[in-house]
This record gives sequence, C-alpha cells and structure tokens, in this order.
Amino acid sequence: MKTHYLACDLGAESGRLMLGTLAEGRLELTEIRRFPNVPVRDGDALHWNLRALLDELAAGLDQAGALGRPVAGISTDSWGVDYVLYDAAGAMIEPTYHYRDGRTARGVQAVQARIPWPELFEETGLQFLPFNTIFQLGAESPERLARARRILGVGDAFNHWLGGAACYEESLASTTQLYNPRTRAWSRRLLETLGLRADLFPPIVPSGTRLGPLRADLARASGLRGVEVVASCSHDTGAAVAAVPGAGEDWAYLSSGTWSLMGVELPAPVINAAVREANFTNEIGYGGSVRFLKNIIGLWMVQECRRAWARQGQEYDYPTLTRLAAEAPPFAALVNPADPRFIPPGDMPGRLAEFCRQTGQPAPATPGAVIRCVLESLALLYRRTLRQIEALTGRRIARLHIVGGGSQNHLLNQFTANALQIPVITGPVEATAAGNVLVQAIALGHLPSLAAAREVVRASFPLATVTPADAAVWEAADARFETLLAATR
Repeated sequence: MKTHYLACDLGAESGRLMLGTLAEGRLELTEIRRFPNVPVRDGDALHWNLRALLDELAAGLDQAGALGRPVAGISTDSWGVDYVLYDAAGAMIEPTYHYRDGRTARGVQAVQARIPWPELFEETGLQFLPFNTIFQLGAESPERLARARRILGVGDAFNHWLGGAACYEESLASTTQLYNPRTRAWSRRLLETLGLRADLFPPIVPSGTRLGPLRADLARASGLRGVEVVASCSHDTGAAVAAVPGAGEDWAYLSSGTWSLMGVELPAPVINAAVREANFTNEIGYGGSVRFLKNIIGLWMVQECRRAWARQGQEYDYPTLTRLAAEAPPFAALVNPADPRFIPPGDMPGRLAEFCRQTGQPAPATPGAVIRCVLESLALLYRRTLRQIEALTGRRIARLHIVGGGSQNHLLNQFTANALQIPVITGPVEATAAGNVLVQAIALGHLPSLAAAREVVRASFPLATVTPADAAVWEAADARFETLLAATR
C-alpha cells in the first residue's frame, strides 16, 4: 500500500514542493514545483517576499491535486531565526526581515546592553550568531512590536497558512535564542529582561505534532481532501538530521548547503564555558534529541561568487566552477570562512582577495582558484570543528555523514575526507524533504520510530563512501590554517 505526503521545503535560494511516496519500506521523492526565493532590497533594508512564496505554494498544491493521488499529510520546513509578526486580525505585518539585513548589528548592541553574553549563553545554550531571532527582535521598532499579537517562525507560519494551529515547533523554537533547552520552554527570564510580551509567543509543540486539516478553501481549490497539516521538524536542519542514515553513536553529520551545519546527536544539552568559547550550539531535534552543532558559512561563499561573476557578465554553473576548482593549483591561498566579512551579500571574490592580501597571501586570480580556495578552507574548518566536537563531547567520531545539496559537490566531499581522515558517507541529497516526510509518517502512525525512518532512508537513496587520501599534505595545510586563524583572531 502506498501512502503519499507533501513536503514544502523552503531554502535561502529556492523553495520546492515535494511529493513523498512511502511503500514497502522505501521512500520515493518527486519534485512537483520549484520556485526561486529572491530577497527584496528596499533601500538599505533586506526582506523576504513571503507573499510570492505563498502564491507559489498554492500553485504547487493545485499541481499536486491534479495528480489525483490521496495525500495523507503536508508540512513545511524552513531556515531558522527569521520570523513573521501578526496583528490582532491575524494578518501578517510586513515586511518580514531577512537575517542578513543590516539592522541585526543594532539588535546585538541592544540585547547585550541588557544581558551579557555569558549569561545569555548559559540560559539558551545557543551559539552567538548576530542574526539570531533574539537580536532581530532587539532591533525591532516599538511600534511594530506593540501592534503585533503573535510571532511565528517562517516554517510554522506556512503551516499556519495551510490551516494548522498557530504554534512554534520545537526544532524551530530552539534556534531563536529565546528558548531554554533545559526547561524545554520559552525563557521567561529573557522575555522579561528584554521587555518582550509573553503572550506574543505561542505554545511550543514537539516535532511530529498534528496541527489540523488543510484549510477548506485550499482543499477545494486543489482537490486535496483529507490532508492533515503536521509540524514535522519546521527547522530544515532538524528535518535533514532526521534523515541522516546513521546508526550507533560514533558518527557526526554535516548538513551541507548555503550553510554547513556540523554536529552530533546527544540526549541532553552541553552548556559550559568551553562550549561557549568554541561557539557551539544546542538545538533540538526529533524526539527531543539535542543537535549539538556549529553553524559554518558553507556554500554561501560559492553562491555569492557565482552571483558576483554573473553581474559582470560571466555565467558559470556549479559543475563548471567545481571543474575549474579541481584544475586549479592546490593550497595557493587559504581564508577563514568564519570571518564576519563573508556573511553579507555582495562582492565575495573581492572580499576573498582582500583577506588574502591582508594575510600576506596571493589573491586568487581566476574563478577556479577562488572556488578552490573556498572549498579547501571549508574542509579545513570542518576538520577543526570535528576535533572540537570530539573534545567537547568526549566522543570519538569514526565517520561523517554529509547530506543535502552540498553532498553533490564531489570535490568538497573528497577535500573533507582528506582533511578529516575518516570515511565520508554522502547522501541523501534530498535529506530535508525526506526528513520532513518521514517525521510526518511517524506522526500519522505509518512508521513506528526514527530508527525505522532511518532504515527507510538506507533502503531508498544511493549512498556513497569517500575514502580519505593525502594525509601528509592535509596535515601540512592544517598547520598553515591554524596559524592563519591565530593571526586573524
């Protein structure tokens, strides 16, 4: 018997509606509709165009209904930290700000004037990122906050638009830095300290919560009947980690895309001074597990380089850039991907060249050299991050699972295996959509557990193992990288 589900997966570059079909212990994913997610620049401000995304989702529902297949559930996952405000009539208060909007620096100052960073970390266990929800709210205008009656994360806002109850799913709530992972609730202390009304924040629900039926008008228009809206893992990384085909406790994951998120699953948060100094985070995953991880800038740097070159009339697709990088000389220059200059959009090749000049290195002169510099530097940062995970958790990591779109970058995968000197298992590419669907299946009683869901992943998607090589070369490069980091701190 086949069971069908819909997963709306919203990413920083694009969104898509996927059909998941579960039958005989295997999952098949079919893309129904893909659409761009293009931020809107209004003067110095950067917003999300949520109206356009909702229109695309509605069109995707019509396409799904036209297939004539009975759909059991639907759920949305999205990037974290950004949010939607609603007024007393339940209407969205626009704009919905982009986490790369420049206002976040003002929010950091406002929040840290009221609570010092060590205390904020002790309360939330979340790493410092200047665009976390708490800092964005610190930059909000009093007028908007006074007008607001509810706040929802982006994925939860889409689930609410679909007809589900208004709530904050736990994996997404845990990215806000307003959630206490020990009490598993909103931090009353932080809300009071920052003057945020408690009634603005809706109930937090566990991953895999049924929220109610698909909105009647959407059901009529699309012909989709009997569909349940589910809060699977509303945070895309939470969904992706649910689909990591790992077993045992000696593995780590890397969810690779615009951001790289490297970590391990733990039963409880690790909150201490060493974790704070290393800037790790404790987010919540399916079943209340802790995603102990670090956010790393990821393939954003490659994406921004590609956009910068396109503005100059040089169009490169990703396979071409990867080929050019493979042909470029190795280790000509290295950068620190965690340097704050690489976070905003803009002239990424220029910023990379500036970093190299400031650190006494030759600036990469060709697109291939630029991308090779980025990929080698990312792999070395992954190595450093994995060593920190082992030191902070006491676990010895024997293999790394890379999931998500970045798992298709074979050159970066090989660099990562070489840098870490452990096997790297790649796939599934569509981990986020797979995790979204499989958590729905658990919530609706079609799968018994997360372990069973991961067995479905192993049976359904091609996985490849990348064997490490060139140990001595990468050891030498790591020594250079650590010297570079020390010199630029």
